[in-house]
Amino acid sequence: MSEHEEVVKSIGDKMGFTPKILETLKDIDPHFVRKYNRCNEKILTDGAIEAKYKVLMALAVVASKQCEACTVSQMRSALNHGATKEEIMETMEVISITSGAPAVAACRDALKLLKD
Repeated sequence: MSEHEEVVKSIGDKMGFTPKILETLKDIDPHFVRKYNRCNEKILTDGAIEAKYKVLMALAVVASKQCEACTVSQMRSALNHGATKEEIMETMEVISITSGAPAVAACRDALKLLKD
């Protein structure tokens, strides 16, 4: 397995799924995937802050940018990292307060994952 494939596999293992963008980037420009390894090393790994909380922070950030696909990805990762419905809904409150209704609306499809 190449270094690029290992990075994609490692990120997929930690998130609980492999984001489609990583598969696409791996096919188009395998070297670009190395840049995503920072995500693997910093966000998806426990440090002074547990990975679960870093992923919830990432959820808030991508919601503030109103990226619907990103919110789904971060929600799936948060659930895979053990975030509870209560923790996610408190994060939604923070999103609402700090970024408003458009950011909450960007989470529409992501929130459907809580029903599964």
